[in-house]
Amino acid sequence: MRTVAEIRELLEQVKDPEIPVISIRELGVLRDVKMEGDLVEVTITPTYSGCPAMDVMQQDVEQVLRKAGIERFNVRQVLSPAWSTDWISESGRKSLLEYGIAPPPHTSDIRALKGGVPVTACPQCGSTDTVLVSQFGSTACKALYKCNTCQEPFDLFKCL
Repeated sequence: MRTVAEIRELLEQVKDPEIPVISIRELGVLRDVKMEGDLVEVTITPTYSGCPAMDVMQQDVEQVLRKAGIERFNVRQVLSPAWSTDWISESGRKSLLEYGIAPPPHTSDIRALKGGVPVTACPQCGSTDTVLVSQFGSTACKALYKCNTCQEPFDLFKCL
């Protein structure tokens, strides 16, 4: 019999298929793991409604559980409460940055600006002399920016 902590550790293997350096836990998509007897229930929430990566994440969760010898499980996708970028862990934010994706600011930091626009630093050189190129980057959950200092394009994980 496995514990909830052991199952959570197993699920660290499940990465976002669009950002393979971040686990579903770090991304905040893994909402809950419960056990009732030998039944494991895993709850996941998409980063946005209709996210095409969710089916792959669910299949990957199921594959990891099967590979670990867990036969009775249920993987549920829930939409409420809606996922928030505040659910991204600090280790996940660091992984995004190291991968070249600017992590989103915390919503409390945005509210503190009192209507201002958060500064987006370039993940390549750290410059804040950046400009929004498109509201849509490599995926719908990211925006495309350009750094005026190093001239490199980069994605910003959108605040949701």
